[in-house]
Amino acid sequence: MKNFGLIGYPLTHSFSKRYYDAKFEREQIKEVDYQLYPIESISALPELISNDPQLAGINVTIPYKIAVMDYLHQLSPEAEAIAAVNCIRIDRQTGEPILTGYNTDVFGFMESLKPLLQPWHTSALVLGNGGAAKAVIYALTQLGIAPHLVSRRPEGGQYTYSQLSADVLSEHLLLVNTTPLGTYPDIDNCPDIPYEYLGEKHLLYDLVYNPAATAFLKRGARQGAAIKNGLEMLELQAERNWQLWNS
Repeated sequence: MKNFGLIGYPLTHSFSKRYYDAKFEREQIKEVDYQLYPIESISALPELISNDPQLAGINVTIPYKIAVMDYLHQLSPEAEAIAAVNCIRIDRQTGEPILTGYNTDVFGFMESLKPLLQPWHTSALVLGNGGAAKAVIYALTQLGIAPHLVSRRPEGGQYTYSQLSADVLSEHLLLVNTTPLGTYPDIDNCPDIPYEYLGEKHLLYDLVYNPAATAFLKRGARQGAAIKNGLEMLELQAERNWQLWNS
């Protein structure tokens, strides 16, 4: 028997549990379980692991993606560069559990974006400056795309939303929304950008996947832009988690 699960707090809903439960049933994977672990403090992690010797892998969500790193023995290159972890592999061959942290959001985003890229997608605007933006920026850099952050509270070299002129948008033909704006039930909300300056060469990618077409994506599509939501990214990172846990 192998156990897997998700830590975070609170855990009111979980894409991961729905995904893995369906995967186990669809692929007839036996003697596995995926549970939610809503721990109120990250300091509870060592006890959680020691109490379940069958626990082989953990997903990490808000608010522990950074704090969990203090409890890990090693980090993958992308997790170290981003300074955020969403996947932990637990190895027990030596007796004491060895915890390795990964950021599979990078893999999910890159692999879902690649088929949509065109030669003119050389620069990107990344809307938002939270943890998800760090993974996106790392992935874009790996793909050879120059990322530029857009924030309501910009730091050096970043854009404010009011600076997004026609010229800026003509130079950045890929836009990635990493904010939660437009997530159900607040479906009419969207990033405050001048959508009228978008055109057929633009590609809009929204990490939000509920609803499938956010206001951000709908307004881009009306201007002729290509659009993509974040559902495939989540599915791909979930499969990458599974590979890491079972390799």
